[in-house]
Amino acid sequence: MRRRSLLTAALAAPAAALQPSSAGLPLIKPPALKPGDTVSCITPSTFVVNPETRLQAERIVTALGLKPKFSENAGKRWGYLGGSVEERVADLHAAFRDKETKAVFCVRGGYGAAMLLDRIDFNLIRRNPKILLGYSDITALHLGIHQTARIVTLHGPTVLDPFNEFTFNHLKRALFDPKPLGELKNPPERNPLRPLHPVRTLRGGKASGPLIGGNLTLISTTMGTPWEIQTEGKILFLEDVSEQPYSMDRMLTQLRLAGKFNGIKGLILGECNDCRPREFRPAFESTLSLPEVYDHVLADVKVPIVSGLVFGHTEDQFPLPLGVNATLDADAATITVQEPHLEGGF
Repeated sequence: MRRRSLLTAALAAPAAALQPSSAGLPLIKPPALKPGDTVSCITPSTFVVNPETRLQAERIVTALGLKPKFSENAGKRWGYLGGSVEERVADLHAAFRDKETKAVFCVRGGYGAAMLLDRIDFNLIRRNPKILLGYSDITALHLGIHQTARIVTLHGPTVLDPFNEFTFNHLKRALFDPKPLGELKNPPERNPLRPLHPVRTLRGGKASGPLIGGNLTLISTTMGTPWEIQTEGKILFLEDVSEQPYSMDRMLTQLRLAGKFNGIKGLILGECNDCRPREFRPAFESTLSLPEVYDHVLADVKVPIVSGLVFGHTEDQFPLPLGVNATLDADAATITVQEPHLEGGF
């Protein structure tokens, strides 16, 4: 038992060397990938033990022109987690320390990444800047690494996502091309009268600032911690999946009460797949739709706001780099990333 306590303390100690309030540090951009580069595939959240699932992950990484290298504990399972906290932290550290590894891809989200935050050696990560790719539960790592190690990270698909041509092409460009991503928007609709990805401008206008955000649940559950999201002067993007409207209301209200909408430049709301009342056992006899929740909670947020863009939990997905400057055009429902997010840009 004493040995376990000493190991835990040793893992936690390096994190104290680089504080979460590292806003004064210059932002580092990771190097762009090259065809044939090795990427480490890690499971910092929920387990991935099915060998066929691992083969699918290998197919995606290989199709991107990269070489997959699974972390030592990637096939482990501890309850609903991909290994113990110590094993998952060790894999994260090993991936950033490994000279062969050029990027770190999260195999899936799920639950558990926030457990790692107070054990991460952020100095190690800052000394070895690499692309960190993932979304959903990986939002915890994005917030921790972006705000403490001050590295641009990439909010984008995990390697087990249902890749289609739109998602694949956007991700490949974001991994290999050091030029700014430029204009990002939803794919063309086959039937504009019945759009697959309906967008709505809640408040029109344009706004510019650094991008910050991720999964609403993870942003909510890290409030009050040293890795609480910092939003002032930024364009905030939020998304979630399978949350009932009252739950979305609760989390958005928490952000409002915490002042996280004060001073933002703009707000982007993702498609939020399946965020509707339960069909058979709704939480309440009478409910609101998600658009009604937005109108109610965000009524006093006087910045450009658009909903329905395709990032996060949607099959059509474009990646968003945290920390780089972009312009939101809420009327046109576009995000234009003007700043390179990878080393070697303009």
